[in-house]
Amino acid sequence: MRARLLLAAATLVAFGASLGSGFHFDDYAIFNHPSLSNLFTLRETRPLTYLTFWLNYTLGGGDPLGYHAVNLAFHLGAVLLAYACLRRLLPERAALAAAVIFAVHPVQAEAVDYVWARSIVLATLLCLASLRAWLDERRWIAVAWFGAALLAKEEVAAFPLVLWWFLPRKDERPALPPILAMLALALAAGLRTIYATAVTPGAPAGLQAGISPARYLLAQGPVILRYLRLLILPYGFTVDPDIPVPPLWLGLLAWAAVAALAILAWRYARWALAGLILLIPSSTVFPAADLAADRRLYFPFLWFAAAASIWLVRIRLAEAAAVALVVLSFFRTQVWMSDRALWSEAVARAPRKTRPKLQLARALPAAAALEMLAKAREDAPHDPAIAAETGRILFAEGQPDAALTEFGRALALAPRDARYLNDRGAALAALGQTAAARADFERALAIDPSLDEAKDNLARLPAK
Repeated sequence: MRARLLLAAATLVAFGASLGSGFHFDDYAIFNHPSLSNLFTLRETRPLTYLTFWLNYTLGGGDPLGYHAVNLAFHLGAVLLAYACLRRLLPERAALAAAVIFAVHPVQAEAVDYVWARSIVLATLLCLASLRAWLDERRWIAVAWFGAALLAKEEVAAFPLVLWWFLPRKDERPALPPILAMLALALAAGLRTIYATAVTPGAPAGLQAGISPARYLLAQGPVILRYLRLLILPYGFTVDPDIPVPPLWLGLLAWAAVAALAILAWRYARWALAGLILLIPSSTVFPAADLAADRRLYFPFLWFAAAASIWLVRIRLAEAAAVALVVLSFFRTQVWMSDRALWSEAVARAPRKTRPKLQLARALPAAAALEMLAKAREDAPHDPAIAAETGRILFAEGQPDAALTEFGRALALAPRDARYLNDRGAALAALGQTAAARADFERALAIDPSLDEAKDNLARLPAK
């Protein structure tokens, strides 16, 4: 009981301030799923996560406190389950040290403090329930928990490989059918994800990620090395890292380094190798628009933490490391308390990247925002998102004529973007050009029938 209270206290000190935070970035997409009927379709790959968002919305509306409380509760649950499992696989001191590191390392801040990242926290919680059932030799219960985890986030699909390879087993034959069932579920989840990202307009992954599988794979060697560096030296975090696709020779060199580390882990630190295996779904060939995201480390990090704990206990530095990590995570969570702090940091860490400037502009007063966007345009003069964001600010400031010019520029650069058509339609409606506005809204909905903003704008127009 004392160890569990220590884990809970450390977790709350590290991340408890997130309860006072608001929404960030993709968090607002949560409100695109206001009804249960939208959750269980072939396009929705994470219905269990969205069910928790729906419950948050039903009980608390748009108050961010409830959403952050659920994220924190899921993380605390994952920490306590991790400890329950680890103490059966490691000596007691190492198990507690691993659970504390997993609980409070600042690399976990994005998964815990960012509401949208709830999916990986929930999936990890359910995978740990599966692990506990497996350790209790309730194999088919473990399969059921893993199936639920895949409904929270498909990124945990490699877990059966770790379960089969890593854990000791008395008799291989009884374990094989449940493992095969898990692998079948993982394959089904993967195929469903490929389908969903192919048919969903604007999906930031798969065929619409904007990068080929080969180029994505080439970039992931440096990305994995960056992840490992953050685990060892927890500095340089950002919500939007600037990860370029490296030249072929550099990408191959990075993968050679990853392979060498995997071989060393195979021989000397099998817990770390399990962590590398769990990175396979997000860091190999299935492309995503974001080449790296710290939240993808959430579940693999447990296994890296276990590897580190063995060494830290041996050299008697586990307690000092835990205290240092709590302090770092406390200050990391302060950055997540406001959009302005979060995106100011991202701009400083990736000064030539456009998206952080766009997001920071939304957190600044209009004059400062327009100045920020002007700087962004100097670096990326042909990026339609800069023109669209400039237009939105001008529109909000009561300048629909100037906004119309910017929306027109955005559409000239991206004529099939439904969001920009909707924006131009709003400006046309404000200028009294109802017929042209209607045409833009209808065209936007023809491209993306799920664009609720265009539906609402069209409904507000006077009847023909």
